[in-house]
Amino acid sequence: HHETATMPQVQKKVSKSSAGKRGKGKKKSALKYTIDCTHPVEDGIMDVVSFEKFLQERIKVNGKTSNMGTNVVLERNKNKVNLTSDIAFSKRYLKYLTKKYLKKNNLR
Repeated sequence: HHETATMPQVQKKVSKSSAGKRGKGKKKSALKYTIDCTHPVEDGIMDVVSFEKFLQERIKVNGKTSNMGTNVVLERNKNKVNLTSDIAFSKRYLKYLTKKYLKKNNLR
């Protein structure tokens, strides 16, 4: 399969820690997503800082924006945006927001 260089890649890492004390049948697992924006940034068509800001404003937790609290942590490392979540967080949602950002900046 061939992915275009303009679409940032999203990688999902699930690190399952031992079952937490809050045993509600669900295992507490920290979700880690890395959005690698190296290619589009090097091509000069995308700005990671504004993308991070966009995600920060757009990500919804329990149906509310700017409600990330300690559950969802967003950090930027050079051209990569890392998202760590203690709650259920889908890769598809991240992908959806990424595409929304690209469309907003007429890159899609």
